[in-house]
This record gives sequence, C-alpha cells and structure tokens, in this order.
Amino acid sequence: MIKGIKASDGIAIGRAFLLKEIKIEIIKETSFTIEDELKRLENAKEKGLTALDQLKQKTLETVGESESEVFEAHKQLLADPVMAKEIETLINTQVSSEYAFSTVIDKYIEMFKNLDNAYMKERALDLKDIKTRLLKILAGVENDEQEIHEDAIIVTFDLTPSETVNLDRSKTIGFITEIGGETSHSAIIARTLNIPAVVGVGNKIQEINQMDTIILDGINGEIHINPTEDLIAKFKSKKQALEKANSLLNRYKNIDSITLDGKVIEIAGNIAGVEDVDAVLEATGDGIGLFRSEFLYMNRSELPTEEEQFTAYKTVLEKMNPRPVTIRTMDIGGDKNLDYLNLEPEMNPFLGYRAIRICLKEQELFKTQLRALLRASFFGKLRIMFPMIASLEEILEAKEILYSVQEELKRDNIPVSGDIQVGIMIEVPAAAIMADVLAEEVDFFSIGTNDLIQYTTAVDRMNNTIAELYSPYHPAFIRLIKQVIDAGHNAGIEVGMCGNVAGDKEFIPLLLNLGLDELSMSPNMILKARSIVNTHRRSTADEFMTCKTKKDVENLLKAGH
Repeated sequence: MIKGIKASDGIAIGRAFLLKEIKIEIIKETSFTIEDELKRLENAKEKGLTALDQLKQKTLETVGESESEVFEAHKQLLADPVMAKEIETLINTQVSSEYAFSTVIDKYIEMFKNLDNAYMKERALDLKDIKTRLLKILAGVENDEQEIHEDAIIVTFDLTPSETVNLDRSKTIGFITEIGGETSHSAIIARTLNIPAVVGVGNKIQEINQMDTIILDGINGEIHINPTEDLIAKFKSKKQALEKANSLLNRYKNIDSITLDGKVIEIAGNIAGVEDVDAVLEATGDGIGLFRSEFLYMNRSELPTEEEQFTAYKTVLEKMNPRPVTIRTMDIGGDKNLDYLNLEPEMNPFLGYRAIRICLKEQELFKTQLRALLRASFFGKLRIMFPMIASLEEILEAKEILYSVQEELKRDNIPVSGDIQVGIMIEVPAAAIMADVLAEEVDFFSIGTNDLIQYTTAVDRMNNTIAELYSPYHPAFIRLIKQVIDAGHNAGIEVGMCGNVAGDKEFIPLLLNLGLDELSMSPNMILKARSIVNTHRRSTADEFMTCKTKKDVENLLKAGH
C-alpha cells in the first residue's frame, strides 16, 4: 500500500494508465539559415497559440471559466517579448530553433522551480507544458495523444493543464501524481470533476506499472496495487455504500441547517468566480461564505476595471439574493502573484507584501475595488471581508478608506446599500490572540484555516517534505479556534470558517461544539455538511481544550466527542 495526500474524496477501482513523457531529441546544429530558423519558430508559435485557444474553449465547455483562464496565461508566456528576444539572440548564433527555445525556457523553468514561492513553482510547470507543446510542433509530432483504456487511473509525475483537459473523461476515474498537494492544479481539477485523487506520493509511484489493478482511496489518501480479490470486494462494497450515501444527500436540499438542539448554522459555499455560483445554488447553499475576488485579477495582463468588477459582483449578488454573499477583498501575494503589479521578489512571500498590506499601500487599487463592491451592494446582501488582518490599526485604516469611498458615491448620487456588514478573516495568530479587541470593530469573523494552521505551526502548507506536520489536529489550532469564537460571541458578532477544515466531515461536529455559526466550503460538500449539522446535537468541547498532542485530538474525534 502506498500513502499519499488525499486531494479529492471517493474510491476508484481500475487499471493504471501511466502517462508517458514524449522524449524529443534536440540537436544544436542546424542546416537551415538563420532566417529560416526564425520563421520555423514563428510558425510553431502561431500553431501553439491556436492550439491554446482551442484548449481554452474546450476547458470552458467542460470544466469552467476560472480553470480555462490558465491557457490565456500560457498564451502570454508563449508570446513573452523578453523570452522571445533571448531565443532570437541565440538563434542568431546559428543554432537550431529547438535548441535555442529549450535552452532559454529551461533557464526560466529552473529559476521558477528554485524560488521559495509556491505560485512561481506552479509557473515552472506551466513553462514545462509550453516547452513540450512547442518542441512537438517543431518536431512534427503534435498528434501524439495516448489512447486511454476504460476505467483508467492516471499515474504521472504531475498533470499539466493541457494534459488534464485532453484526457478522455469518460474513461478517466482517478488521478495519482508524484508531486503536488491539496491546492495543486491536478487536485483542484479532480475535485471539480468529482473524481478521487491522491497526490504527492513521491518516488513510491515507481512501484506502479502500466495496467496494474489499482484501488484508489481518495478518502484516506491510500493506493493499493494489484490487491487481492477479497480487498477488491471490500472496496467495491465501500464504493457502493458511498455512492448510495451521496444520492441520499438530496433529501437535504432546500431545508434549513439546524442542529438537533436548535442552533441555526449557515452552510455556505466558497467560489472563485461568477461561474461557480450555480453549483452553490444547485446544492441550495445558505449563501456565499467566501468569494475569492483575487481570481478576477489573475491570468490577465492588467488590472480589472471598476466596471468589470462591478459586473461580476452584481451578478453574484443578484443570483444569490436574498442570501448573503461575503466577498473577500483581493488576497494577492503569497502563492498568488501578479506579474503586471511588478512586486519585488521576496524571500518569504507568505510573510510578506500581500493582501490587505498591498491594499493599504496601493490605495487607488483598493478604492477601485471598494467602489465596485459598494455599487454592487444595491443588488443583494453584501458582506465585505478584509484578509490577512494582523492588527487593529489595519482594520481602522481599511474601514476609513471604505467609508470615504462610500461618501464619494453618495455625493455622486450612486445608490449603495445601507446594510453592508464588514468583517475580517482570522488567519494570522496575532489576530486570533487579539480577537476580543478586533471584534469591537467588525460585524463578523471568518476563520481562514489554511493560513492559520500554517502560521500557527510554522509549516509551509505547500511543502510536501513536511506535509505531515501541517495538521488541523494540533491542539494549539483547536485552542485558537475556541478563543476566536468566544471573543466573537462575547462581542455579539457571528463567527464563521471558510478554510478547508470547514468542509472536513470529521471536523464539523467539533466545530459545531466549539460554537461556530457558519461553515463555508466547496459547493460539492454543502449537502454532506448539512446532513451532519441536521443530525448533530451539540455538546461541550471542554475535553479538547485539555489535549496535549495531535493524537489526543484525533482519538477524541474518532470517539465521537
């Protein structure tokens, strides 16, 4: 049995399909003239851009708009003028297009891979995808897609965006990757397609051979190679039970989310764009608990205009009305960089210039977003949320800017809702510790567990080497949640959670016992979460406050406390 990182729930039983990397021989010398080599490269680029347009459209039709934008980013990288100039300079030394292109792009791939920045490491994978694409075109081996067999569990180093889109989804039932984590591209796509995935298995992946029978347990992050008939029968039974349980969840549509002891809980959805709203509505979510507005800024060459933002926010608010929509102001930085902002490279980007810190420095950028949000507020129930808050001063300054924009709109006779809640994300330990003070200045808290765990335990959540240390079971994390909830309730404000833990079915009972008012998660988890809420009677969580180790917390959860 191989253990990896559980990236997408579910059980798949099928046969391994190893994606083979096509090796293209690159010869430095060329029999063509410099002009001919430059023309060959330009023609290959044009073909590549056309193919990327087709992939973008295919992704838009089969997966969604936000996922399709990665190919727009690939187009921009392929057409990058700085890279193009370097390649041209090298071709002028009378080397082949293949050699010049691969030499230059390899330099950038290595540079991105070695940066201590998860977002830039993802760009290295994008560049690798682009490199493979163009070299195939130059070599005349563009149509090399491997024929996938039925019930295929894809086994690969990592799935590039184009590989993911080109897979035959009628035959693909799961993913296994050597690298990656819960936030990697392959993991996100697996959850979008609702198929199980285990990622980050490391060199153990070499134990899997083509056509091996595989049991992929995405629930526990486990892979069984060539299992016994008894084990296959056992997992088939588990799979059937899981499918039956999922079908029964439909009974929880269009009903209130209330615990057995009468506590009303808001079960909301996390979204990255307008196109994700339909999934929340389909699951009859009680609202949007996190609209990641920064995705409006990504995979493009310039800032979105006020009108673009207004249209997106207005559409979401109208669709969800009268249910609340919490829109987080742009959380750029960390693993979400924007080339066009020309931010200085940082040694520790997660601890650097990001989120509210950028907004308070770049106030015109911030004001543009706030104008769009306030204008859109007239069309629904808006809650504005500031991310990465670490001090009272940041809240006061952000609110001052917000109210100044509000006054400007009123002077211009632009309608703005008179009932806008303003809240903050609790994702920095300093904010959790000072929650009693911060609660006096806001209408709600939303706990961002992804970063709060990372900062509390000093563990990089994108680092596979120490992945086992990144754990919500750490007693310090549980204590911080309790402290935040108590501080919020003492001040009379709602406390919610929008990080991954909020959608963890093992954790939800504990979160309810701790006193959370709202849970926000991926739309496909909403009905499951509501089923847990509606069959749970809250009790004390005092025993968890005495836990000394992660194992203590795990044991109490398993015992149903």
